[in-house]
Amino acid sequence: MSTATVQKRGIVERVSKSWLYIGLIGIGLVSFVRIITDTNDLTAAGTIRAAIIATCPILAAALGGLWAERAGVVNIGLEGQMILGTWGAAFFTYHYGPWVGILGAALLGLIGGLLHAIATISFGVDHIVSGVAINLIGAGVATYLAEAIFSDYEGGGPRQLNGLEAPAQITIPGVSDLAKDIADQHWFFVSDVAAFIQAMTTNISTLSLLIFALVVVSAVVLWRTSFGLRLRSCGENPQAAETLGVNVYRYKYIAVLISGALAGIGGGFLALVASSGFSTGQTGGRGYIGLAAMIFGNWRPGGLLAGALTFGYTDSLRLRDTQSVHSLLLVVAIGLLAFAAWRAYRRQVRGAVTVAVVGVAVMAWFLLTDAVPREFTVMTPYVTTLFVLALGAQRLRMPAADGAQYRRGSAG
Repeated sequence: MSTATVQKRGIVERVSKSWLYIGLIGIGLVSFVRIITDTNDLTAAGTIRAAIIATCPILAAALGGLWAERAGVVNIGLEGQMILGTWGAAFFTYHYGPWVGILGAALLGLIGGLLHAIATISFGVDHIVSGVAINLIGAGVATYLAEAIFSDYEGGGPRQLNGLEAPAQITIPGVSDLAKDIADQHWFFVSDVAAFIQAMTTNISTLSLLIFALVVVSAVVLWRTSFGLRLRSCGENPQAAETLGVNVYRYKYIAVLISGALAGIGGGFLALVASSGFSTGQTGGRGYIGLAAMIFGNWRPGGLLAGALTFGYTDSLRLRDTQSVHSLLLVVAIGLLAFAAWRAYRRQVRGAVTVAVVGVAVMAWFLLTDAVPREFTVMTPYVTTLFVLALGAQRLRMPAADGAQYRRGSAG
């Protein structure tokens, strides 16, 4: 094994450990706030279960974005590919059952990815323009097909198809009950971890487990195989990859097709698990949030998982009660002040002052109010999206050739 390979693996392992530590600190912070505000809903198993359901479609879209952009193709069309996936899941599930429905969702998303690949890779269309076009096409095609086909189905209508069979749910006896008993004690940190285990082992959809498993699979394939190394080289320096014999077009096409399929699976999750049927417009911008989660995660699997969980968690809180969102303000304020202290320690004074001012403002909001307006709770996941991107902008590093046009032979 070469020295460069060992160094790269060491970097990956350090990044993975960093996200693990951040996750543990985050759980500890939320647990602390839960105790001092007496808001047990913050980490209740029901909240976490709702967060998992909200996370999975965002996570699938984020993974799709990761595959495409690591090969140098910006996939703004994730939203349209998710929309196509919702229709594909509904149609194939109605006729053949939920797992064929998921394959149908992946197929429809893959078709959306193929259109994006042809436009950007073969014809050199601007990636943003092509992605926006895919979003419009996906929404239009799904609406047209729903109106043309679903109206004749039992439980269907011009813009919906209800009563679809969902993928099986599983419960792990013993583990689930023990986790519930510990979670009900409301101990610091331990009960919060137990509530997470309870949510992951009680009536959890097999499709949720599959999407989480795809994060691990993507990490292994992209960072631990020669195939992944070649694919990532296409997103860093395609001309250099070409000189080494890599078929850059082929790898870009593969990446964008996988990207579309993953986004389609996210759409299928919305139709079969997050709800009991298809309806037009049910993606609600989750493709864009998935893209934001990928950027927040710095184009890495562990980071985008953290980003998707953050957005899914804030989305689940708004569905429960406004008091939980109000307590979340304290979590945000403490986190911001800690981040400001860290930046000051790194001698990034200007950034530290900016973050500290925002943290103090959020803390004042928490201390001077008893509740958050319901109108704000609806915006919580979207505000979170903008917030974390703004804070993390200075540490981001996108693939060097992401979004750049490539032509065979341009290496000279």
